[in-house]
Amino acid sequence: MASGAAFRALAIAAFTLWSAAAIAEEPPEPLADEAATERAAVPEKPEATERPPKLTPAEKAEKQSRMACKIEICSILKTQQLEGPDVACDIVKTWREKDIEKMTGGHVSWPWGKAVCRSKLKLERAALAKAMSRPNFQVSMETQTVRCALYRKGGKPYQMRIDLSPKVTFKNGKAREASINWGEMDAPTAIYPVIYAGTGLDNSSNFLGPVVVDLVNEFTTKKCAEVKRELPEE
Repeated sequence: MASGAAFRALAIAAFTLWSAAAIAEEPPEPLADEAATERAAVPEKPEATERPPKLTPAEKAEKQSRMACKIEICSILKTQQLEGPDVACDIVKTWREKDIEKMTGGHVSWPWGKAVCRSKLKLERAALAKAMSRPNFQVSMETQTVRCALYRKGGKPYQMRIDLSPKVTFKNGKAREASINWGEMDAPTAIYPVIYAGTGLDNSSNFLGPVVVDLVNEFTTKKCAEVKRELPEE
């Protein structure tokens, strides 16, 4: 269903913005469906490697800001020090149309243009440290607010705001379970029904939970490894 796929892409864009994995530079992979699994079993010809698009000055500034926040989070995950300031980063992320369409799994064309999302990422230091050091630990995050502008051709951008209070359960330093827990939202009439229905469905079925788990684990391993030279020594 087009509206469901559009919500899924928008929801992941909003969630990944503020979460640890949001600071990744690539859009998350779409959830696999049965048809995709069957297609994956058939060998395909290798495709030519696509060069990453050239960043605009604004996107470069966004990336530098996210990099500083990434280093701060990864330092806490590595040292596991309980004492010190909590994480509080102002994050901005521009999702291009191709990025968002990738999130839908290629099943639907994104009906709008780029999406520019922003939020203040708030993470408790002690919770991050305990997630890495304890055999079992649940991180219950305070309510986060994400604001996104959905650009349209020939019209002003749609402005939306949505709250979320994620929970992630860790076992031996790895995320195993997660839920986004969508809260209050504000959006134009044209897109409100899609977002309202999608957030309600995810709150009841947690269909985005596996996406969150994958994003968090990718960040704590692959993404932190990318900045290991900037982290404190053992």
